[in-house]
Amino acid sequence: MFTEIRKRDGRVVPFDSEKITEAIMKAAKSVGGQNRKIAEALTDQVVIHLSKQGYNGIIPAVEDAQDAVEKVLIENGHARTAKAYILYRARRTRIREGKSDLMDSVKEILVETNRENANISNSPSAKMLQIAMAASKRYYLSNLLPEDFANAHTSGAFHIHDLDYYGKTLNCLQIDLTRLLAEGFNTGYGYIRSPKRISSATAQAAIILQSNQNDMFGGQSFPHFDRSMAEVIRSMPAKPEEEEVFQAMEGLIYNLNTMHSRAGAQVPFSSINLGCDTSEEGRAVTRSILSAFARGLGNGESPIFPNLVFRTKEGVNLNPGDTNYDLFQQAVKVAARRLNPTFSFMDSSFNKPYGDEVSYMGCRTRTIGNRHGEEISAGRGNIAPVSLNLPRLALQARDANLFFVELDRLLRLAARQLLHRFEILGNLRACDLPFLMGQKLYMGSEVLGPNDRIKEVIKHGTLGVGFIGLAETLQVLCGKHHGEEREAQDLGLKIVSHISKRMEQFSDEFDLNFVMYATPAEGLSGRFVAMDREIYGSVPGITDKEYYTNSYHIPVNYIMSLFDKLSLEGEYHKYCKAGHISYVELGSPPQNNVEAVEEIIRHMAASDIGYGGINYPIDECYACGFSGIVDDACPGCGSTHIRRIRRITGYLSTEDRFNSAKQAELRDRKQHCY
Repeated sequence: MFTEIRKRDGRVVPFDSEKITEAIMKAAKSVGGQNRKIAEALTDQVVIHLSKQGYNGIIPAVEDAQDAVEKVLIENGHARTAKAYILYRARRTRIREGKSDLMDSVKEILVETNRENANISNSPSAKMLQIAMAASKRYYLSNLLPEDFANAHTSGAFHIHDLDYYGKTLNCLQIDLTRLLAEGFNTGYGYIRSPKRISSATAQAAIILQSNQNDMFGGQSFPHFDRSMAEVIRSMPAKPEEEEVFQAMEGLIYNLNTMHSRAGAQVPFSSINLGCDTSEEGRAVTRSILSAFARGLGNGESPIFPNLVFRTKEGVNLNPGDTNYDLFQQAVKVAARRLNPTFSFMDSSFNKPYGDEVSYMGCRTRTIGNRHGEEISAGRGNIAPVSLNLPRLALQARDANLFFVELDRLLRLAARQLLHRFEILGNLRACDLPFLMGQKLYMGSEVLGPNDRIKEVIKHGTLGVGFIGLAETLQVLCGKHHGEEREAQDLGLKIVSHISKRMEQFSDEFDLNFVMYATPAEGLSGRFVAMDREIYGSVPGITDKEYYTNSYHIPVNYIMSLFDKLSLEGEYHKYCKAGHISYVELGSPPQNNVEAVEEIIRHMAASDIGYGGINYPIDECYACGFSGIVDDACPGCGSTHIRRIRRITGYLSTEDRFNSAKQAELRDRKQHCY
């Protein structure tokens, strides 16, 4: 009879048969069993089995004992208990593997901050944040998620975004700034009264964005910034001069590029929508913030935040004679120099029914349709997203008909996963999100007490199913992507419209706001392709590069007319109701060709695009302030200390913060023909 057992880490400890009995009892109880005498008898058989297998004088391992338990249970007719034991054993294995993976992740983070998010710095606080995020991810995968959801994520069938926040908070919010400035608010350390000066109003706006960023994992946005600030100006005892308004807007931009949230690890993902307020006060706000963006930061640097979204609308600002036409012209000039603003189109077929109400976030998120209340942007946002690996489905199917069968299966699994997350988040109390719910930022949260559950309130939000790699999917199924031939474009539209239709069906089935969005893949861009390469090898044009193409975008290395690109991608926007964006890529800042920039924007409008932007490189010398295109050294002073600003997943960042997949994509980007 052996007296010792070898643990998984190699340590030898005394053998205790009571532990086997307890394990059998746990499995038995899970299926209704209660008889300990039977468990003890089975344990005796396990010990006898191990001894017969040649362990006399040899120290058995824990895995040997577990194998023996499974065998004895099955041989004695305890199939249900055996199944429960096997599942428990598999779960414990997953937990152990998760702990091991966590330690590997921590080691990597301690060397350098993870690059999944280009807005997170490499500071000590950022490292601590990412270690906590890694631990949280492992916990949710090992202990909370049902097996099928966890397997789909870890295998790369779909991607659960911001898994580290799975049961903690919601994604993003369009904040009703007008109400907060009118009523005041409390950050937890005291009441902030309504502002009496425009500079106080913009300072409070920055505080609001920062405070709510600490309660959420996604972006923060003001849906009608010009209108909200105009209300403040009209309530002031004395009307401010234009210079005072400009100074206030400049201060806001400074604050949003320096105020950190999330334990000091990053500045808030901030977006500001404006352009349609035709009042004198609203026009002054828009004019001033555009002027402040044009001037830049203290040394003339291009601001990274906020992401400016200029609304265009016929009869308001798009044509000569419109009240805000001069502001549209100003916005075009600033966009030709600073990459911001981006442009949203209120006259697109899917935005027009809402007037000028639709607001976007820099990442492309759009929240408007609502089964449970008013269809407005303010007070609402995306609850949580999951994204599908479309190229994986294509590589599995190799046939369009089979692809749609597998797509439906994966869509149903994704919907169930979102429902699971919704139920968990719905059980949070208002006090768990002290600023978001405590200060009544979310639609309907005014009825909540501190200990009330938030489920009925977050029904106003959206559950987003995204996708990545349509171009690669079409290359597998058609041999070409949608920029190359119309047949591929038609299949692409069939796939995306099919997903959109399923979202409508899920909305009816579950009475929640299910919507599809064009995933702004950052960390995800390289994750799927690496996993698929392990399975299918290096497939030319599919897995032989470091990233999959974002959502429905045409591959970045495909040279084509920018007008053709916008026309083709514009056909997808109406289906991606939770968010969409299209870009064109220019070779250099177009500030000396503003007419071309305006022509591009007008073509976006004509292509039924909801939201669009113009990309080009901005290189800025830290030493002398030169701004333009810099190869190796500044042409002005010879310095090699260069700030290289590029757009990534909707927001701006410096190139050195891009992860390896996004840096590979950046190298592949080709200028579109004009």
